[in-house]
Amino acid sequence: MYVVYVEIRVDSEHCDAFREAMHLQAQNSLDLEPGCRFFDVAEDPHDPALFFLDELYEVEAAFRQHLDSDHFQSFSDTVSPWIKSKLTKTLIRTLQSAGFAAEK
Repeated sequence: MYVVYVEIRVDSEHCDAFREAMHLQAQNSLDLEPGCRFFDVAEDPHDPALFFLDELYEVEAAFRQHLDSDHFQSFSDTVSPWIKSKLTKTLIRTLQSAGFAAEK
């Protein structure tokens, strides 16, 4: 499995709009992309402008398809002006814990 972690800091005046757009993007990824197995959105409780994404794809090619999808391109066009910083980390999962199943 291909794991993607993203840390995003947005302009404070756009937190609510970003959250709404991000939640829709996560749901679209799960609904429209067969290779997207998990898409979690989290926020720092002490810093409302800091968001974290935890994404899981079957293979790297599925993540590349995600980046090329119409819904991602539309999302990116909308939120890019609101983003102050973004850090992306990609990994390969080597063990799945027994308590978590990435089934659709």
